Amino acid sequence: MSDVRRREFMTLLGGAAVAWPLAARAQQRAMPVIGFLSTRSSADSADHAAAFRRGLAASGYVEGQNVAVEYRWADGLSDRLSALAAELVSRKVAVIAIVGGPTSGLAAKAATSAIPIVFIANDPVRIGLVASLNRPGGNATGVNVFLQEMEGKRLGLLREIVPTASLIAVLLNPQGADVDIQKRDIDEAARAVGQPIHVLNASNERDIHAAFEALPGLKGAGCWSPPTHSSTVVASRS
Repeated sequence: MSDVRRREFMTLLGGAAVAWPLAARAQQRAMPVIGFLSTRSSADSADHAAAFRRGLAASGYVEGQNVAVEYRWADGLSDRLSALAAELVSRKVAVIAIVGGPTSGLAAKAATSAIPIVFIANDPVRIGLVASLNRPGGNATGVNVFLQEMEGKRLGLLREIVPTASLIAVLLNPQGADVDIQKRDIDEAARAVGQPIHVLNASNERDIHAAFEALPGLKGAGCWSPPTHSSTVVASRS
């Protein structure tokens, strides 16, 4: 090998020796990205986000150190969820965590059939998030919360707080994926105790204010909201 060829070879070898550790370090620095999709606002979900980060830390993942989190907030506007879910899919996140009710889970499921989706939902089979509890199938899994059994208890508690209530108003999100289930469970709980119920619809903060402004015109004394709405409130009027 000539001196010129030998120098070219050594230069190429030296360049490769430098480039390989740099590429290896870059690969080591690459962190998995988790998608966090919520129907609520960042302010409303501050406690949920903090609990989420604590759960990650308990599993050995610290945000900004060995895992990144992409947060997407719908701010109570369910029609934004499809676009937000598509953004997370385009970011090629490793998993999508669902917060704030099943509507965001359905948006994520419609956006991807490959990225794992983890949710907390009431009756995910009926909503359509999974095929069954024993065999969820697809790319979605999570925790089933038996909220329907709680409607009667919440109604009973409100009747104890406001025993003179002749009519109770219920605040529901009409855009919620399980709103029909909620209405059914609430109606059954009310019929069981002979309590008249008035349903007020609210899908955003403006609607919530309007609903409370309408309360004085009702012949009632109390209002409760199931926990899948962006805020849970109780009010009374004598």
